[in-house]
Amino acid sequence: MTRQQLDVQVGNGGLVRVWYGVYAAAEPNLLGRLAALDVFMGRRAVACMGTAAELYGFDVQNTTAVHVLDPGVRMRSTTGLTVHQRTGAPLQRVAGRLATAPAWTAVEIAREVRRPRALATLDAALRSRCCTQGELQRAVLEQRGRRGIVGVRGLLPYADPRAESAMESEARLVMIDHALPLPVLQHEIRGRDGQLWRVDFAWPDARVAAEYDSIDWHAGRDAMLRDKLRWARIQELGWTLIPIVVHDVRGDPAGLAQRIAAQLHRAR
Repeated sequence: MTRQQLDVQVGNGGLVRVWYGVYAAAEPNLLGRLAALDVFMGRRAVACMGTAAELYGFDVQNTTAVHVLDPGVRMRSTTGLTVHQRTGAPLQRVAGRLATAPAWTAVEIAREVRRPRALATLDAALRSRCCTQGELQRAVLEQRGRRGIVGVRGLLPYADPRAESAMESEARLVMIDHALPLPVLQHEIRGRDGQLWRVDFAWPDARVAAEYDSIDWHAGRDAMLRDKLRWARIQELGWTLIPIVVHDVRGDPAGLAQRIAAQLHRAR
């Protein structure tokens, strides 16, 4: 098929251009894009950064570009592809491919993103069970002296696999940065009928809880009604519930910390 014929097929939707000279019948998933990249490079690509994190199941950045290690064939970054020079990165096989090891990947990403997303990445890496706290600590040591590693070292003691979303991690960092007592994550409260209700953050001694309230969570009317019922049942047990939305975390973190501190002080 000539280049002109290929262009026609792409134009009418019959083919998708994945990389230069490499086409597919439909838009490929990540593994398909990596397989197409193998064809383009003439050798197997090694995933790193957000691409490796997605393969392991802890990408919190919603990575769209494919990130790979420099294959040594003078390949440059281009649209949808970022080529990284990385020295000393340990490799591990995941989904049938080589990628930078999970702990190394998590620490490397955490070095390059904002502090809230750095903690979210560390939390998600632990939650994925691809690596342990000890392995993250070793990765921090292995990357000592590199840009951003001091900040990651400071966050690592707070990394917790119980955080269930990146925004929960960001909210927790607000509490850490404002020296609030550390909450219990995913705390279960037993109702009068024996039913268990779980909250994102809890200070059980003060009977204060906080919940990150995302728009997606209330995507449907039934979900919203269930959540309102849950809140009502918890409040009937004498708990104070503090709602948290994205603006609280990113737009007014000091105000959020003050609201939580006030409720904890009132409970003394």
